[in-house]
Amino acid sequence: MDLMCYEPERGCECRAYEDPHLVNDERVFQNLLKAEERNVPSPTSYFNCVQKEVTPENRKVVADWLLEVCEEQKCQDEVYPLTMNYVDRFLSIYSIRKCQLQLLGTACLLLASKLREPRPLAAELLVFYTDNSITIGDLWRWELMVLAKLKWDMSAVTPHDFIPHLMLRLPMVQDKTLFDSAMVKRHARTFVALCIGEYKFSSYPPSMIASASIAAALHGLDWCAKTGCTLSQLLDTLHSITSIEPDYLRGCLDQIEEMVTETISNRGNGASQGMSGSNSMQSQSSDPNSAAGKVAEHEKAGTPTDVRDIHF
Repeated sequence: MDLMCYEPERGCECRAYEDPHLVNDERVFQNLLKAEERNVPSPTSYFNCVQKEVTPENRKVVADWLLEVCEEQKCQDEVYPLTMNYVDRFLSIYSIRKCQLQLLGTACLLLASKLREPRPLAAELLVFYTDNSITIGDLWRWELMVLAKLKWDMSAVTPHDFIPHLMLRLPMVQDKTLFDSAMVKRHARTFVALCIGEYKFSSYPPSMIASASIAAALHGLDWCAKTGCTLSQLLDTLHSITSIEPDYLRGCLDQIEEMVTETISNRGNGASQGMSGSNSMQSQSSDPNSAAGKVAEHEKAGTPTDVRDIHF
């Protein structure tokens, strides 16, 4: 079990931090590799085989909303990937209506926070985040249904579980004169969060997503130029650690880079469109209690999808 630390800014709440003894233990890493396949959703698209109303676009909307809730509540990094793991596993075996998808996501978030947070999110708070479109009774009933459908097997391995193990085993990351390992880890977690929101990554093993995310972080931070090595050498090193074929890692990395480029492009387009209405909102945005003020404040807030320091 991870060690616990006291963080004054969180009052008397204790949060887990990485136990160096566990991260350094090769047996722990190998057990993660063995256990990761157990709770990966089927590669067969449940949108074609199981779900009649729910679409990938619906999943994306709910995934983005869940990420926002996790950010707002400063949940631990593992909560969001674990939530979406529950959502995908549930949707792959049980058909629901489109109007029930947010309720499912809320129930999965409640369960994930109970497993990974020192102080789980309150059911009343989650109902508030849904604009009171659900009741606490609904949430509790769906919580029990998710547990039953997933057979109470809730301790799934997520990509975040692999990041500290992989970082420790990559010799090129240990050179602190070339890289800030905290920055590499932060960008890798950003890429993991982006991957979790996209359905096409849902059937990938967590170790592959974590490996490709670290490779994307290093590549974006100009690793090749700083070390004189090639991207292929980095992927070969990751292959020797995880036994994932370099071609698979390359494919996952290419998809991450394409997704990040698209995300940055969309954010730029959104900003340029927002400029057209900025004059009319300028006087209102000075008031933090107005709707426009809240929008302006949200635009200034940092999020895990902030990838401005990455250049592909």
